[in-house]
Amino acid sequence: MQDAKHISSPVASGRRLSLHDGVPLDDPSEYRSVVGALKYLTLTRPDIAFIMNHICQFMRQPTSAHWVAVKCILRYLNGTSTHGLFYKPGSLSLMAYSDVDYAGDLDDRRSTGGYYLYVGSNLISWSSKKQGGVSRSSTEAEYRQLAYTAAAISWFCALFRYLQLSLSCPKLWCDNISAISLASNPVFHARTRHVEVDYHYVHEKVVRQELDVRYLATHDQIADIFMKGLSIPRFQLLTSKLLVRSSPVNLRGCAMMVYNPRRRLTMQSALNHPYFNDLDKDAW
Repeated sequence: MQDAKHISSPVASGRRLSLHDGVPLDDPSEYRSVVGALKYLTLTRPDIAFIMNHICQFMRQPTSAHWVAVKCILRYLNGTSTHGLFYKPGSLSLMAYSDVDYAGDLDDRRSTGGYYLYVGSNLISWSSKKQGGVSRSSTEAEYRQLAYTAAAISWFCALFRYLQLSLSCPKLWCDNISAISLASNPVFHARTRHVEVDYHYVHEKVVRQELDVRYLATHDQIADIFMKGLSIPRFQLLTSKLLVRSSPVNLRGCAMMVYNPRRRLTMQSALNHPYFNDLDKDAW
């Protein structure tokens, strides 16, 4: 693993995997073990959240193409083993970014949605997840994601109230003008009736001034890193905005949680995981 060539991004720009890519693996247990171990790394590495969510969808019957994607993640982590989330003092204001890759899944055409939630300038919550149903328009997909993000914001608002901390109206940034208009417009159109529950939830938050939904240009959308593979300059720019950076001091590698049937969960260096060391480096 340590001899593998480093890469600057865990996934190629615009790359999407399908259930039918490649040849099924003879023994999928190694794929499942490596992916299962890498899942714990997303607790401190939001920069790999999208590709981890993507490859976890093929756990049932992984193929050679999916295994190559896992190797790309390992090569990326090999070059960024000292990276992690950094926090600094700031204001107690909530701000979130919500975005969707409309009908991006090649197998069922469901949309992939994601959000980032900040307290001040510090990232505290994030998600990259395929939506539960097929959306008939990009506006529907975006509005569903607004509702999911609004629910996450509401949970943190309740936590702040419980801790007796004052909080201004949270801001939710979205790059879809139609979804923003729908959140603020009291007139409910018949053609959007299929998203009525999500509409009422978000609109109620806006009316009560518990949520401020604002427009954000696509090129400024930080949540874009959760939707799809990006070019290397774009990926590195958004990663820096997440405050994922190299440690200024020498730490003991990139620690992660690894499943152990005897001890449940144990801490172990990602680069020293036996599965990673046994990989065929020549195939990389």
